[in-house]
Amino acid sequence: MENSAVNFALVGATGAVGSEVIKTLEKRNFPIRQLHCFSSSRSSGKEILFRGESLRVQPLSETAFKEIDIAIFSAGSQVSKEWIPKALKEGTKVVDNSSAFRRQANVPLIIPEINSHALQNHALAACPNCSTTIMLMAVGPLHKRFKIDRIVAATYQAASGAGLQAMKELEEETLACLENRPYTRTVLPNPYAFNLFTHNSPLHETGYVDEEIKMLEETRKILEDEAIWVNATCVRVPVLRAHSEALNITFSQPVSVEEVYQVLHQAPGLKILEDRSQNRFPMPVDASFQDAVFCGRIRKDLSFPNTIDLWIVGDQLLKGAALNAVQIAELFLESL
Repeated sequence: MENSAVNFALVGATGAVGSEVIKTLEKRNFPIRQLHCFSSSRSSGKEILFRGESLRVQPLSETAFKEIDIAIFSAGSQVSKEWIPKALKEGTKVVDNSSAFRRQANVPLIIPEINSHALQNHALAACPNCSTTIMLMAVGPLHKRFKIDRIVAATYQAASGAGLQAMKELEEETLACLENRPYTRTVLPNPYAFNLFTHNSPLHETGYVDEEIKMLEETRKILEDEAIWVNATCVRVPVLRAHSEALNITFSQPVSVEEVYQVLHQAPGLKILEDRSQNRFPMPVDASFQDAVFCGRIRKDLSFPNTIDLWIVGDQLLKGAALNAVQIAELFLESL
């Protein structure tokens, strides 16, 4: 089916990520014969505009994936666990944006710029956690060139990671604060406007939250290296859609700042953005709505040998989710 249009399904079409998938498919001119949009019963019947055509959102059914070539799931783990096996049974190639299959050894965890080879001979691929994806856009090329022993990461994560309703809640709560009136939160557990808090994913007995454990486990799986260590502290900050991360990277050998710049200047999907004369480095406003992940403030750690610090920022809804999923679908397209 090389270079031919395909029948495509999007599950979770009305959510924050689903909406970005629609835009990304259009922007990248994905060869689609017919697009089928699915969502929860609450959103069924809504209209979605795709390439100038209005498409009605449908509820999932037992026949939803008949004659569907490729599907992207962006509707949460429970939906993925229930419906992806049914899609696979119909012969559909599937990209899953949830955490449902990430930890399964037989399901590849794909960042196309980093490990596209791992997709070979698979019909199901999972997108990594958004924080992992953004981090590995820089870490992946560096590990391939120099070998990394350990990463200490501090994340500054946007509301979009908790979904469209969390983004709306941040906007509404901020306005309420400015107008000095009460606001009742329904999505996030803590005050969000003009505030930040440690990531609200489940807390493990170790004292780490699930988001932090994911960054360790997923990095090892994607880089195919069980010896690499990641120690993360994940924080939710009042930003709408771009994640920022401070990375402290220890290599197995001496590495210069100049060598790091050389590798990252050539890394696909990554851009160096900085003006040292103005103390200007990547910010969420730079990365929002952008496909590229931005990196800067690369410097030698003065306190520990073989260690480099860098700062990285990426759009959580795009490279952190929707764009990465569409890129995987493009890899599937080559195999049809």
